[in-house]
Amino acid sequence: MIVAGAFDHILDLLSHSPEAYLIVFAFALGDAVFPAFPSETALIVAGLLSVVGDLSVGWVIVAGAAGAFAGDNLSYALGRFVGRPAQERFLRGERTHEALGWAERQLAVRGGLVVIVGRYVPGGRTAVTFTAGLTHYSYPTFAMYDVVGAVTWAMYGTLLGYFGGRFFHDHVWAALLLAFGIAFGVAFAVEAVRRLRR
Repeated sequence: MIVAGAFDHILDLLSHSPEAYLIVFAFALGDAVFPAFPSETALIVAGLLSVVGDLSVGWVIVAGAAGAFAGDNLSYALGRFVGRPAQERFLRGERTHEALGWAERQLAVRGGLVVIVGRYVPGGRTAVTFTAGLTHYSYPTFAMYDVVGAVTWAMYGTLLGYFGGRFFHDHVWAALLLAFGIAFGVAFAVEAVRRLRR
């Protein structure tokens, strides 16, 4: 009952614009720097509420893409201008060290494609963008690929919620659970492929 009440509160909060668009923007921005932010969840819920609430699916995508681009650029700037001290102070874990090493190797080999793909991997987006700045990866190239990554990622999350909401219009909870299941499934599959390739 408490969980249902919390979800109802979140749904109510995200049902009203323009606050909802600011929340989506803030979650997408925050997740690019601090991976604990549930940005995909915010996009999916906002996409769902474009069907059963008062939100516009186009504005949700714009807010998500703008937040993702701003956050990725902040992470890039931290890597470029703060660099090693920030890595030593905030990114010291073994898993983080592995992610940064992977990102550095992939940027050297595949460049911009890694910037796009990294946006779809929770935690990977921070590692890729921070490492791009840390290694002084060309900013114009980074920004060009990051626009593509941010827009396609925002479309993916929002449309996942939107089409789930259209299909389950009378059963909002079923749409929400299906959308979350797909999002977690995609994240799990990407992580599994990454581990197998390594």
